[in-house]
Amino acid sequence: MAVPALHALARDAHAEARAFAYSGVLSLAVLGAFALATMRRPVRLQARAHLLTLVGIFALLPVMAATPLTQIVPEAPFLDLWFEMVAALTTTGGSLFAPDALSPSVHLWRAFVAWQGGLIVWIAAVALLAPLRLGGFEVTWSMGDTRATPLNTPYARTDDAARLARYTGALVPLYAGLTAILWSALAATGQGGTEAAIHAMSTLSTSGITGDGPPPGPLGEVAIFAFLFFAVSRQTFAADLHRGQVARLAADRELRMALAIVGAVTLVLFLRHFVGAFGLRGGDDDLIRGATALWGAAFTTLSFLTTTGFEGTGWDGARAWSGLENPAVLLVGLAIMGGGVATTAGGVKLLRAYALYAHGRREMGLLVHPHSVGSHSPDAARIPARGVQSAWVFFMLFATSLAVTTLALGLAGLDLRAALVLATATLTTCGPLAAVALEGGAGAVSDPAKAILAAAMVVGRLETLAIVALLNPDFWRR
Repeated sequence: MAVPALHALARDAHAEARAFAYSGVLSLAVLGAFALATMRRPVRLQARAHLLTLVGIFALLPVMAATPLTQIVPEAPFLDLWFEMVAALTTTGGSLFAPDALSPSVHLWRAFVAWQGGLIVWIAAVALLAPLRLGGFEVTWSMGDTRATPLNTPYARTDDAARLARYTGALVPLYAGLTAILWSALAATGQGGTEAAIHAMSTLSTSGITGDGPPPGPLGEVAIFAFLFFAVSRQTFAADLHRGQVARLAADRELRMALAIVGAVTLVLFLRHFVGAFGLRGGDDDLIRGATALWGAAFTTLSFLTTTGFEGTGWDGARAWSGLENPAVLLVGLAIMGGGVATTAGGVKLLRAYALYAHGRREMGLLVHPHSVGSHSPDAARIPARGVQSAWVFFMLFATSLAVTTLALGLAGLDLRAALVLATATLTTCGPLAAVALEGGAGAVSDPAKAILAAAMVVGRLETLAIVALLNPDFWRR
């Protein structure tokens, strides 16, 4: 909280600076006392402790993050402020407030909380969820994989501490360095320092949070577009791109699938725009409109595929130019597809989608050649049969969660379309989807609906398999 406090102090907003500073000191004292009281407490089942800690982080830490906002925005109910911080910490994004209703320091705090939430998710994915075969890593796990750790296996606390320390020391500088590079690039395009920092943190965390300033513009979108690929595949985070790493990156299934999706959707939208434009008029003006539509479609497609939710500069112009209505179903489908495993993106994840695609292609081949034998090449063995089963189970659990959340929102007073879009936006951690797909949002949301949406954000961030693991009786046995 020192960062927004200093930012508010630089703006001469002393009341906001005091709220952040005092809340930071109070939070530090409470957490310090809690740490001293529990530091000697033995923990036998680390897997259970890790998952419970992650649930506590995304459910209870937003209360602490919303504390200074009660002094800065006193007219807002605490439930709304807590909901705002849940959306930020889970990297869902979106907001219940109009952009001009919050100060620049509060917008910076929202983006900074989301940035920290993305870092927590990233470290937890590789250091905690990977040994538990969760978070998408279950797709590539096989019975002979000795690196995987069962959920109910007690393993040494020192190993956990060493693993967390090793990944934290390796990932924090990389995450912060990439954010600083994008911040500098956006500032070089003419965007203000605060807005550039907000967009940079929102891009790396895939939260899609923006302030009340102007959008980044075409040059800024080019920089954001390049950095969005870090949410497509974990292979893009290599510290050194040597020859072998480049070869692995080129063969990465998630990256290739993302490029195919972005290319196909962009081509379909562009051809629709192109045909519609030349059916109305012709000339050089249409070429400029066509190029704008092409870029707007590509940027928006990749943004929603990574569950970031930024709209391209040419998105609205392309729709008006071609007469195409808002493709809400397309955006919802992209958000459900999601980004890469072990990234800050949400959704079903591209690796699971590829596993289902590869299995479907194999089954189609068996219809033509029933007695064919599968290939034993390394590429064919990359997704084991158990991984395909895990991907299908997760997809069904995600569909069930989507149906339950939609029904619950319907009981809370929302109509079917708004309930379905909001349920998808929260479970995929793509908050801006609601404003874009519903063309301005769902209107007034009741307090029960806010509680349901907040719970859906936590479930979408931790993923349904982790929640099911916590409900497993064997998971609680010592």
